[in-house]
Amino acid sequence: QVQLVESGGGLVQPGGSLRLSCAASGRIFSINGMGWYRQAPGKERELVARITSGGSTSYADSVKGRFTISRDNALNTVYLQMNSLKPEDTAVYYCNVEFFRWAGSGRFTSWGQGTQVTVSS
Repeated sequence: QVQLVESGGGLVQPGGSLRLSCAASGRIFSINGMGWYRQAPGKERELVARITSGGSTSYADSVKGRFTISRDNALNTVYLQMNSLKPEDTAVYYCNVEFFRWAGSGRFTSWGQGTQVTVSS
């Protein structure tokens, strides 16, 4: 069993910043890609940012230049630094981790429980 524990969400004014964290624990041999998704009310879940095991990053166009994804492989943790937040960034944010349970295993995926980010004055 693999657990993802998210933290860092909350209420922030437009233009403010938040930093999300997601720590993975449990039966993990190694972690491949890590990412953040979000889902606003009435909308589908969308990819916000992703980072590969080698550190390559990709972002949704709507957050480029404002959000930064990073990871600490020693801690099995992925972060999302969110700056210049806008009301349209309001959503539940979920982390997603691809991992291998043992050497030579197939890839597995796990999701965090979600953390609410609300941008409002």
